Amino acid sequence: MASTLRRAGDRAQRVSTLELFFDLVFVFAITQTSHLLLEHLTWTGAAQTALVLLVVWWSWNFSTWAMNELDPELPPVRVLLLVLMLLGLLMAVAIPEAWGDRALLFAGTYVAVQLLRHGFMTFVAAGPGTVERERAGRILAWFAAAGVLWVAGALAEGSARTVLWCVALVVDLGGPLALYWLPGRGRSPAAAWDVGAAHFAERFQLFVIIALGETIVLTGATAAEHALDLAAVTAVVVAFASTAALWWLYFSSIAVLTESRLHGSGDDRTTVARDIFTYLHAVLVAGIVVSAVGDEVVLAHPTEALETPALVATVAGPILYLLAQDLIRLRNTGTLSPSRTTAIGACLVVGLLGTALPALAVGALLVAVLVAVAGYDGWRRRHRMGPTMRAALARED
Repeated sequence: MASTLRRAGDRAQRVSTLELFFDLVFVFAITQTSHLLLEHLTWTGAAQTALVLLVVWWSWNFSTWAMNELDPELPPVRVLLLVLMLLGLLMAVAIPEAWGDRALLFAGTYVAVQLLRHGFMTFVAAGPGTVERERAGRILAWFAAAGVLWVAGALAEGSARTVLWCVALVVDLGGPLALYWLPGRGRSPAAAWDVGAAHFAERFQLFVIIALGETIVLTGATAAEHALDLAAVTAVVVAFASTAALWWLYFSSIAVLTESRLHGSGDDRTTVARDIFTYLHAVLVAGIVVSAVGDEVVLAHPTEALETPALVATVAGPILYLLAQDLIRLRNTGTLSPSRTTAIGACLVVGLLGTALPALAVGALLVAVLVAVAGYDGWRRRHRMGPTMRAALARED
């Protein structure tokens, strides 16, 4: 039965409707994470939100790696994904009180997601003595070790919880880098993973859409709660333009670059997928989440100067987003993007000026920086094309 649960040899399969349905839970989880930061705009709140976001990301990310191998049309796989979806929903419900009364629900459901999924991958979806069982079993062992720390942290209080959860997160994040080393058995060879490039890249692109969609939801919900005078309407326009610029910067450039790199990576595909998607896309999504919080801050106080925590959040979102794209470019090509590196510096300047500017002006300047990068990308692509390609593109336009 094990081999029949896996995808067929055609690795060009696209994302299924069940996977899209599964992602709906993470729309809610991302919204909960944004609200957590919005309600705790302090360095402690930012650190706690970062941990929560990485937990959300890690549970979704490994489900994506698993579904890159499993066939979502088969009943056992469908049941697995639906159960994981329910557990993910309970985890998302617990996010606002993850550091309070719902710590055990938050950590317990996260651990259950990881153990159930890779228990299924190890004992149901892989046969005895196979490479797939060996690989999934290693991951399961690491999740079990981290799970003890997650549950212990949930049962502890104060600084003890923080320390235990940070150590648990280090174990979780360190597993792929260590290639799931086990005593006496060494590391798992990178070639043990079979990554379907088209499906894998599309899944991560769709998660970026989820995160961007959350910024639209937060913008609309915040605007609906305020009187729509000229300043508020302008702030809505600026917030939407910011989200549109984030979309443009990713899907007109980075998405194409990363998918192309994954297709052409050959024997190095697993390592490329790990670095670009598992790790660097987490920074990208964090930039989107923080940008959503910054948009809400501007919408709530468009004509007022922002206090330092709100100003930092407003500027940090675009910076994190551009930094992630810069690092993805570095991993892909070995060079940084001059436009994005310059734009990061420009955002820092906006942050310095923001102490003397109203929130709406800060938001508008950040949008101008993002639009400038997008415009430069478009100009550069056209400039590097030959006359025939430019003429074809003009006809399409």
